Amino acid sequence: MNQPGILELVSFGPDGWGKALLAGAWMTILIALAGYSIGAVIGSFGAWAKISGSRGVKMAADTYTTVLRGIPDLLVIYLFYFGGSALVTAVGQIFGAGGFIGFPGFLAGSLAVGVTSGAQFTEIFRGAFKAVHPGEIEAAVACGMGRALRFRRITAPLTLRHALPGLGNVWQVVLKESALVSITGVAELLRQTQVAAGSTGLPFDFYAIAGAIYLIISTGSGLFLRRAEKQLSRGVRRG
Repeated sequence: MNQPGILELVSFGPDGWGKALLAGAWMTILIALAGYSIGAVIGSFGAWAKISGSRGVKMAADTYTTVLRGIPDLLVIYLFYFGGSALVTAVGQIFGAGGFIGFPGFLAGSLAVGVTSGAQFTEIFRGAFKAVHPGEIEAAVACGMGRALRFRRITAPLTLRHALPGLGNVWQVVLKESALVSITGVAELLRQTQVAAGSTGLPFDFYAIAGAIYLIISTGSGLFLRRAEKQLSRGVRRG
């Protein structure tokens, strides 16, 4: 029996796995986007906490970044998935539901990826804020800008400009971390690849195909982020 070729394996016909792999790739992108967005929000608050001047708030932010950057991302996903399931099951029993209630894998994975990436966002935003030259803020104050207007027109755009290279790196990390969410049963790219490999007995072929798909997503999004960085850096002199 002849082994099917790559084109046959990724075809959209009845014997091909193209549709399943495409759906898995889309789910991977959704998980990455959700986790990235959650992480950006958490990182914004974390960075604010670190530069707020409040000792207690800063200690809480330092503890968060130290813990999350010091434990494996896979462990965080397990904690969210099984911890969330235990919590949902307990709440369900209070309202009369019987048996185990599983926490949605997509939600658990997105939250876990968001919380882990939030630690990286925190340091990136903090560093980017510190990189804003004090003279630019002083000039805005001298022009009579209020705090809200100053933040909207000066601080936020300059902070984003300094942060963008780091944000691009975090996106690449989040995209790869999304593969870990397969342990929750979510039909993302790696999970679909595992099913296809097991069904056909061609693990190397399908994992190579999955690697190529990840590379395409990573390269395409990287080009977009570099273009955005270039656009935001117009008129900025490089040292």
